[in-house]
Amino acid sequence: MIKAIIFDYGNVIHKWDNDIFLKEFVKLSGKNYNYVVDVIFGQGLHDKLETGEISDVIFFKTIKDKLNLKISQDEFFKLFSSKLFKKIETTISLIKKLKKDYKVALLSNTNKIDFEYTLKNSEGFPLFDAITLSFEVGHKKPDKEIFLDALNKLNLKPNECVFIDDIKEYSDAASKLGIHGIHYTSYEKLIKELKKLNIRV
Repeated sequence: MIKAIIFDYGNVIHKWDNDIFLKEFVKLSGKNYNYVVDVIFGQGLHDKLETGEISDVIFFKTIKDKLNLKISQDEFFKLFSSKLFKKIETTISLIKKLKKDYKVALLSNTNKIDFEYTLKNSEGFPLFDAITLSFEVGHKKPDKEIFLDALNKLNLKPNECVFIDDIKEYSDAASKLGIHGIHYTSYEKLIKELKKLNIRV
């Protein structure tokens, strides 16, 4: 029997696009796009931020130095988190409906900057019964440890939970642990998949 629905955040609850902040950093730095991408993503810096291996301040200082950015820490954080640009209303409405009959949880590969500037201030955030964030857990999807953290916080067995993610590799990773993984491609398909599991939507 399903007792909890666990949601990914990016492109499930909130649309995101790295190009939004990358193009701003290109303008501010005068560096070319590929160089900016390599500094942030190509050298493992972003991964270390999302697993909590480095702090948000170290992340800022490192990128500021490498790109020679003339902006404050707060300005940097606001630009960096601007990639999360539009909430997905259908998902937020669905969470509100599900909340009446099930536990709802958040499981996201994210970092402290995006959490502080966007996630925790989002409309759906207060609805969650449990929250698992990669930078706090020290592991990212598809690592099993991040899923086990969510199960532990919910105090439920894998087969009592559903996990929804827009990246198939991650929903498949949940399925391998016995969680009902759903690959999110559209709201309509999500509803069909939930109904197959006899979830009241």
